Order: sequence, then structure tokens, then C-alpha cells
Amino acid sequence: MVISRIDLRGSLPGDLRDVLPRAELDVEAAVERVRPICEDVRRRGVAAVRELTKRFDGVELESTRVPAAALERALAELDPKVQAALEESIRRARKVHRDQRRTDITTTVVPGGTVTERWVPVDRVGLYVPGGRAVYPSSVVMNVVPAQEAGVPSLAVTSPAQPDFGGLPHPVILAACALLGVEEVYAVGGAQAVAMFAYGTEECAPVTMVTGPGNIWVAAAKRLLKGRIGIDSEAGPTEIAILADATADPVHVAADLISQAEHDVIAAAVLVTDSEELADAVEAELAVQVAATKHSERIAEALSGRQSGIVLVSDLEDGLAVVNAYAAEHLEIMTADAHEVAARVRNAGAIFIGPYSPVSLGDYLAGSNHVLPTGGCACHSSGLSVQTFLRGIHVVDYTREALAEAAPYVCTLADAEDLPAHGAAIRARFGWSIPGGRNG
Repeated sequence: MVISRIDLRGSLPGDLRDVLPRAELDVEAAVERVRPICEDVRRRGVAAVRELTKRFDGVELESTRVPAAALERALAELDPKVQAALEESIRRARKVHRDQRRTDITTTVVPGGTVTERWVPVDRVGLYVPGGRAVYPSSVVMNVVPAQEAGVPSLAVTSPAQPDFGGLPHPVILAACALLGVEEVYAVGGAQAVAMFAYGTEECAPVTMVTGPGNIWVAAAKRLLKGRIGIDSEAGPTEIAILADATADPVHVAADLISQAEHDVIAAAVLVTDSEELADAVEAELAVQVAATKHSERIAEALSGRQSGIVLVSDLEDGLAVVNAYAAEHLEIMTADAHEVAARVRNAGAIFIGPYSPVSLGDYLAGSNHVLPTGGCACHSSGLSVQTFLRGIHVVDYTREALAEAAPYVCTLADAEDLPAHGAAIRARFGWSIPGGRNG
């Protein structure tokens, strides 16, 4: 395994995004591949979903919905240690996400004129939980908890059907749903799952929003159907960036790079450092640790891919410029004065400060959410939260007197925009009695 190096010591290039490691992921091309799948589900409903599940997952479904008995059985058979860990993960996630709740705020703009911002949850959400190379009960927690804390009245979870488990999703995923009180669960994955949620079938009512990470086909279906449904993001392959100086422990740095490379052969792992000695030590550690870990082939392919690398910079100032341009899903800060350095980061899905806040903690038990923007989208997007499931609705309440005071301004602006009917709608409430109203 050889991880590439990019030497940016000296002057940084104009657009750092052009030189930094990044996975090549053509979601737009995938959109055309999933279009007929989504259209088939729109036209034929559950029959199409069953046929597509047989084709892609090798499972013949009698029903797309997971029976209640299967959820109960999965929880009853769950390893007690796993159950305890999931319960603690849920407890911590609830604590953090409960504090994200918004309260309605009423602003008195003028005497007799108020605007209230009401926070209203979406009506129904479909939560996607991946089921590929790994099992992700943690993604059940990360999707369900913020939706519940936002007060979403109706939610459904879907995860791919697994031939090894009688055509049901992995039992630990089902057990996590049961722990969270989720009763509506489907054994459907891929683009067809997103289409099922978007259009509805005979067995699944349509939703207003779909959230949760998935493979490129899930991302493509979300892009295609955005507008019919709301989405959180087009989550791509996971990524970690670590900004480190000579004070960092190369054993920790290497372990954390490996932890995210474990997800997928196209997972990204990037170290940004001003210390060539640290870079050398991390590279040596990677060779040792990768060979000793379970998924060594997958990890080696991820670390040697174009999306991973070690970036050498002149100093931490340049390092900050690099990580802000990269806008990582997960960003670890392993430097002297890590808190001060972290405070200067503007673009990241989540920031992990110091040697005792690794990304693995955030994946499961920090209380933060692990559904985060990837592919540089952290420069404009946030991770999943209670806010994802809320809409701010402005409620306008003006008295006759307050409208009369505003009327001349409204009429003037309406005329300036050549929209006279807007002004007429105001004048109709007063006749021609307001000063300047006839011409305003």
C-alpha cells in the first residue's frame, strides 16, 4: 500500500480544490441509470419494487414491509452488550438533539404589526439506512432521533433486504428500530427505496422528505427526485481529514485514517501537516496497522486511491487554508492549541478536537450526528439535525392601523416594480383615504 503525497510547501495554488485528493464520483451519470428504475416504481408501485429487489438483492419479497413480529424478535435476540451500547447512543443523541429544538418567536415590527416564525415539522419522512459492506444500526439512531425530537408525526425506515436474513434487513438494524419505537420498516434498498418513498406504493405511503446516507445509486435517486421530496444531502463516500503538527501521535493519526478507510474502497483519508517527520511516521504506522486489521485489503485500496493522501504545507496557517478548502465531512485537529486552531475552521461537517475526540466517537456515541455533508459540500451544507426536519413559517398579523401606516410604502414599491395590482390590493382596503394612497 502506498499513500500519495502532495507537497504544497511554499505558495499555495489559487484554487486548492483542484489539487486536493477527492473521489471521482459521477452522480449525474448515475442519475440516468436510476431514472428508469424510479419511473418503473412510479408506474407499477410495489410490483416494481419487488422485481427490482429480486434483481439487485437476490431476494423475493412477499411484502416490502417488515412484520412487527420480526422487529420484536430482533430486539429479543439482540446481544445485551449491543443493546446497552445502542441505548447509551440513543440517550446521548437525544440529549444533544433535544437542545436543537427551535421555539416560535414573535417580532413586533410596528405597533399593531407582528411577524411570528413558527417552526413546524415536515409531515412524513423516509429514513434510509445502508446495508452494504457493513451493518449500520448507528445510522438508525442518527436518522430517527432528530426526526423524533423535531416532532415529525410519521416516519418510516428502510434498509436493503438481506438474503442471509430471510430477506429482511440485518436483525441489529431491526432491533435498533424497535428500541426507538419505530414500527414502520421496509426491506428495500437502492434507488427503488427512494422512489418508493417519493411516489408511494400500495404498501408504503409517500413521504415529504428522505434522509440518510447510501451508495451512489441512492444519491442519484435523491438528486433525481429532489423537488418531489425534500432531501438532506447527496451523501457520497465517507471522508476524514486530519490537520496535525509535530505534537500529534502518529499512532493515533494512522489509526483514525484507517478507521474511515474501513468503510469503503472509495472512502477518503487525508492528512494535512506541516511536519515531514510526522508524515513519515504516519506512513510507517499505516503499513503496520493496515496489515494487522481485519479489512486490510479494502483499507489499503482506499488509502492508495486518488481520494486519499498526505498533504504537506509550510505551516498551520496554510494547513487551515487547505482544510477549509477541502471542507471535510469529518475533520480532526491534532495540534498544539487545538481548540484555538479548531475555532478558525469554517468548513467542516463536524470537527473533532484533540487526541481524545476521534471520529469513531462521533460515529457512535459523542451525541453529535454522523450523517454529514461529503464531497466538499460542508462549505455550504450542515449535517443532519432537528432543523433538517423543521420548516420556518412566517405568520403575518397586522391591524388596520398598522397596514395604513405601511400602505404608502407598499404602493410606491409596487409601482416601482410595475405591479400595480399589488398596490390596488392595499388601496382597496382603504378607498382613497390614506395620504398619498391614490398615487403612492
